[in-house]
Amino acid sequence: MASILDEYEDSQNRRHPSQHSSRLSAANIGITHSGFVNVRLEEEKPIFNKQRIDFTPPEKINHFAVCNNQLCMSLGKDTLLRIDLAKPDQPNQIELVRKEDSKVHKLFLDPTGSHLVISLSTNECLYLNRNTQKVRSLSRWRGHLIESVGWNKLLGTETNSGPILVGTSQGVIFEAEISASEGTLFNTNPDQYFKHVHALEEDGKPAPVCCIEVERGMESKVFIIATTRKRLFQFVGRIPEGSDQQGFSSIFSQNQELLPSFQEFPFNMGYSEITFYTSKLRICPKAFAWMMGNGVLYGQLDYIRLDSLLSDVQVWDYTPDIDFSFNKPISIVLTQFHFLLLLPDRVKAICTLNGQVVYEDIFPDKFGTLKKMIKDPAGGLIWIYTEKAVFRYHIQREARDVWQMYMSMNKFDLAKEYCRDRPECMDTVLAKEAEYCFQNKRYMESAKCYALTQNYFEEIALKFIEAKQEEALKEFLLKKLNNLKQSEKTQITLLVMWLTELYLNHLGLLESDLGKNGIFLESREEFRKFLCSSKHKECLYNNRTTIYDLLASHGNVDDMVYFSVIMEDYERVISHYCQHDDYSAALEVLSKHCIEKLLYKFSPVLMQHIPQKVVDVWIQMGNKLDPKKLIPALVNYSQMGSTQQTNETIRYMEFCVYQLVVTEEAIHNYLLSLYAKHKPDSLLWYLEQAGTHMSDIHYDLKYALRLCAEHGYLQACVLVYKIMELYEEAVDLALQVDVDLAKSCADLPEDDEELRKKLWLKIARHVVQEEKDVKKAMNCLSSCNLLKIEDILPFFPDFVTIDHFKEAICSSLEEYNQHIEELKQEMEEATESAKRIREDIQEMRNKYGLVESQEKCAACDFPLLNRPFYLFLCGHMFHYDCLFLEVTPHLSTYKQSKLDELQKKLAAASRTSKSRHRPAPKEKEDGGDSASLGKGSSSVSREQIKSDIDDIIACECVYCGELMIKSIDKPFIDPLKFEEEKSSWL
Repeated sequence: MASILDEYEDSQNRRHPSQHSSRLSAANIGITHSGFVNVRLEEEKPIFNKQRIDFTPPEKINHFAVCNNQLCMSLGKDTLLRIDLAKPDQPNQIELVRKEDSKVHKLFLDPTGSHLVISLSTNECLYLNRNTQKVRSLSRWRGHLIESVGWNKLLGTETNSGPILVGTSQGVIFEAEISASEGTLFNTNPDQYFKHVHALEEDGKPAPVCCIEVERGMESKVFIIATTRKRLFQFVGRIPEGSDQQGFSSIFSQNQELLPSFQEFPFNMGYSEITFYTSKLRICPKAFAWMMGNGVLYGQLDYIRLDSLLSDVQVWDYTPDIDFSFNKPISIVLTQFHFLLLLPDRVKAICTLNGQVVYEDIFPDKFGTLKKMIKDPAGGLIWIYTEKAVFRYHIQREARDVWQMYMSMNKFDLAKEYCRDRPECMDTVLAKEAEYCFQNKRYMESAKCYALTQNYFEEIALKFIEAKQEEALKEFLLKKLNNLKQSEKTQITLLVMWLTELYLNHLGLLESDLGKNGIFLESREEFRKFLCSSKHKECLYNNRTTIYDLLASHGNVDDMVYFSVIMEDYERVISHYCQHDDYSAALEVLSKHCIEKLLYKFSPVLMQHIPQKVVDVWIQMGNKLDPKKLIPALVNYSQMGSTQQTNETIRYMEFCVYQLVVTEEAIHNYLLSLYAKHKPDSLLWYLEQAGTHMSDIHYDLKYALRLCAEHGYLQACVLVYKIMELYEEAVDLALQVDVDLAKSCADLPEDDEELRKKLWLKIARHVVQEEKDVKKAMNCLSSCNLLKIEDILPFFPDFVTIDHFKEAICSSLEEYNQHIEELKQEMEEATESAKRIREDIQEMRNKYGLVESQEKCAACDFPLLNRPFYLFLCGHMFHYDCLFLEVTPHLSTYKQSKLDELQKKLAAASRTSKSRHRPAPKEKEDGGDSASLGKGSSSVSREQIKSDIDDIIACECVYCGELMIKSIDKPFIDPLKFEEEKSSWL
């Protein structure tokens, strides 16, 4: 059904748009103090927009009902008109069959728009379903004038109303149920039952039930509100879970001690009406408005409270122009923020927040007296009708100006809630809240609000300065700073510098007051958090020089050091600590941040005062440092420092050489010089472990030789000569120390027999001529097979007789004879062994075994040729790893341990690189011999280890040899694993 009035108004607006331009003024176009531009291109539509429906009733309209887009109206005497607003061009007209003197008293339409109850003035009721054309009588309802119906929103359907409550003019509340079905043979009435549940009274007399509402809450809770002319009743109860009966009789019978039975007002205007506001369809109402004699009772519905369902109630008095003698209010409708009162000739909209009339619409007399106002909860439209016309109100953006009302009531949180999408309004609310807080001396809250507004920055700052509220000013600046964009660098710099000055002033005042130490610590922590802010790190870094100057001007050394750490200006921090002799703190900064450049720079100073800690840090940093760059600090203080500094220097040099395996010649030379000067006991050991080949040496041999010679370390010089392969010089010098040392040097040139003989002759000459010991001279003959008795005879003096070495000559001849016999015997045995070996080889050449490609391992049954395998003469073939697993359990403890040891040796021999370990210093000759013996035993070849492993695991076939025979008394399942195996079979 089209609206002619609506179309007319729209066409007028399109035809004369210039009429609206005159209304635009400075209030609508301009720049306010907030900085927002408020431009309205067209006049804003009113909240309540009235439209007259293009409908001329053939007869006068008696009653009207609308719900869920289903409109029903009673026309004239016997006509009922139904219109589906989704199909307005298909109206449905039904004739009511009733008595001559009966009139339609009221129409009741359920929330689904399916069930229509028609109350007649003759105490009868009719029923009409949306899907039928047949009007049916509710026989059980006969004899009662129905004033109100409380529909069941939860259980009501298109065919069944579910349990409902019915209020009569005599104050009786009945429970009933209506079904649209045709019924059974014995019950053709639509009313299923109709029973009395409660009765309402006023002043001891029955009073008409003007309105009744039923709502369901959580946990099967039911709320019933019923009103008479001046009383409002509440009923709350629970319907037992699992009960077949979903009626309301139990609610009225339950104990009502927690709720007041009713609220009563003194004045009575003959009727009352209650309306509810529901934000969405099929949810519980949030607010109510009850129109009665004393005014409008408005409040919220609280379904959790135990003492009353009504909450925050207040009575709004009628405006003075309402006189009950000629223009009593007829109907009331509640919206989110307004309630609309219908008077005989006008509609008034009153704001529920402040009780002010915000809208008034006067109807022309030509339409007649206004009769009723109804709200359709499904679409939110408000309908008003007279005997000749129907009007409809659209509600558009009802909450648009609510923020202003909340703001005027100083309810700023609610005001901000309703202008979130309107920044210019939000700015106004925030400015108002800030001003309100400032006037009430809530300066911190005021600062937070001001920081969110677009008000002039200078004005706000001056307000706080004049009020001497530095804390509030600081809060304002912080909030403003956080709201700035990163591109606003000038503003950020200004605020950061200002805040720094404020913090420093505040800290200075607190520091001088000993009684406020706790507040001082909190403030300093807050200041440091400000300096640590990642959001403004770039600004702080770019202006760090200015901040350093500010900190210095206030004498705030601790925070300057802290800020230097944040800016990673560690050189400034370390210099500060060193200037104040706090070397441990300086070293801690260096070790924490591992800055090599600064460590090289400050190590000389730190090494002078805390050498042990410095060396600990160097060792901790390991390969991150270049030891060569630390030598200047070490050389300086090892020469002029104390014993502790020298020892720490040696400790770090040893760490570099033995742990870091540094090969730099300067490092080794320096350590060698330290050993020669301060730790001679370690010098010889260092030279020995450094190696005996030129390729293994990392120090300068000539420098080492000169150093040892200057300090008179002859044995060390001999060792260096040996490494330099200057054997003659080594023997000459060794003879000054020990003959045995000289002998060890004489045997070194293994490939040069002539040189060896020459060296041994030197030793023999020294023994004969210097020591004059014939026995030692004879020992030289036994130690070197190159020397003969005739070689050393010239060294003896002429007066020496043969008796002195006759025994030695005889002994030597006997040894030669015995050696000759042993050689002969060995030759015979070798000849015989060679003969047998040749025979065995010849015999073995004729033995062979064939392994075909499909052959499988006897243990795992996988192809044999995939992995290394063993082939036994018995024909069994095993993979290497399978044979290992089969044999190992049968070996003795000794062989198992030996096998494990061989496995480890094999793994060690396979490694490409061997780690070096620092050997123990040589203190005795016995220790040196044992070390050399250990070195010889560790050189077993990898092939020999494999051969030893084969001797253990492949000496015989595991299935045909002694191992199988010895295991005959062993159980098939290991007793330790018996339970586990048993459980796996269950």
